[in-house]
Amino acid sequence: MSGAYDESASLEETTDSFWEVGNYKRTVKRIDDGHRLCNDLMNCIQERAKIEKSYAQQLTEWSKRWKQLVDKGPQYGTVERAWMAMMTEAENVSELHQDIKNYLINEDFEKVKNWQKDSYHKQMMGGFKETKEAEEGFKKAQKPWAKKLKELEAAKKTYHMACKEEKLATTREANIKGESSVAADQQKKLHEKVDKCKQDSQKAKEKYEKALDELSKCTPSYMENMEQVFDQCQQFEEKRLSFLREVLLDVKRHLNLTENQSYATVYRELERTITSASPQEDLKWFSNAHGPGMHMNWPQFEEYNPDLVHNISKKEKSKKGNDVVMLTHVTTAGDHAVDRGSVSSYDKNQPYTASTEWSDEDQTAPNSGNDTNGGMNPFDEDVGTGVRVRALYDYDGQEQDELSFRVGDELTKLEDEDDQGWCKGRLDNGKLGLYPANYAQ
Repeated sequence: MSGAYDESASLEETTDSFWEVGNYKRTVKRIDDGHRLCNDLMNCIQERAKIEKSYAQQLTEWSKRWKQLVDKGPQYGTVERAWMAMMTEAENVSELHQDIKNYLINEDFEKVKNWQKDSYHKQMMGGFKETKEAEEGFKKAQKPWAKKLKELEAAKKTYHMACKEEKLATTREANIKGESSVAADQQKKLHEKVDKCKQDSQKAKEKYEKALDELSKCTPSYMENMEQVFDQCQQFEEKRLSFLREVLLDVKRHLNLTENQSYATVYRELERTITSASPQEDLKWFSNAHGPGMHMNWPQFEEYNPDLVHNISKKEKSKKGNDVVMLTHVTTAGDHAVDRGSVSSYDKNQPYTASTEWSDEDQTAPNSGNDTNGGMNPFDEDVGTGVRVRALYDYDGQEQDELSFRVGDELTKLEDEDDQGWCKGRLDNGKLGLYPANYAQ
């Protein structure tokens, strides 16, 4: 009898199985989770799109800024074009990442959004139609079996209580046997109690076995109906998982620039431009443009022509203020810090001439470029010497670097007349500047 009791007691252990009453709710919850996961995927794609957009903008800004700096800087020739090719690469890559952003938002994001809308249908009272259908399907499939299970548990409880009563009665009867102090009629009552408990236990066992048999007969149908509803849920989830995999492959395809021929072309073109740079060609150009290869109007004898005195062209004046090359933010060779804005102070498109802001400081300023190995440049004239000349006409300077004087004024001519008809001189008040050579003698 005790063996039967132990066996029935072990049935009380639960297995947390899908087949347990109510455990289908995990499958139903998966439908709601699928809708939320669509939102998570859209947020994930949207965040990556923002990163792609930001990167594209940063590349464009970087390219624009450095293109201007290099263009205004002193670098020249084919090596400059190679340097510029880096900015072209940035612009092209920026466009590709902008395309990625557009693909992610306009295609991938919208694809998930539309699939979610088509697959999950909200109800007026809240929740989704798909969730409610699954819930009702499982309830319907489980209801008959759950009813039989409830009857079985009641029969099992009755049977176990009867077994307990029988065991107690049997124990009491065994304890009073052989005791002479216990009356015979009392022993008879205990024995009758044991018999009654055995009969009750047997009847409860038969009911319990019958309930179990009925439940067992109902189980195949229960399993079939539950599996049918579960398969429908599996099919719905299979569509979601397959769709998710498809979208992730789309995202990968849009992100993977290595499969984009335009991306490969960008770097083939960058390499072509860089490798085509020719230092020898650039040196030859510089020699012709700014070196010994330049044309020179060597000094020649010129007859005096009084008509030139009143026909000086202001446009041909060779020493304009905007022809000055100003080197700002210059760092020494030992400096490691680089002023990012210093490049813009160069303008390689203008000829390199000495400053027309003539002053004593210009001639003696340290690191001015007039020193040769630490000494004075032998080609520089001493501003303290020159030839005294007298003004033949009145002249009012039109530019800051020009002198003004009246007929009869004396001044010191510091340099001979250049090919444009101008001389460098100094007034008696110390001011340095240019004046028409034919205006003084």
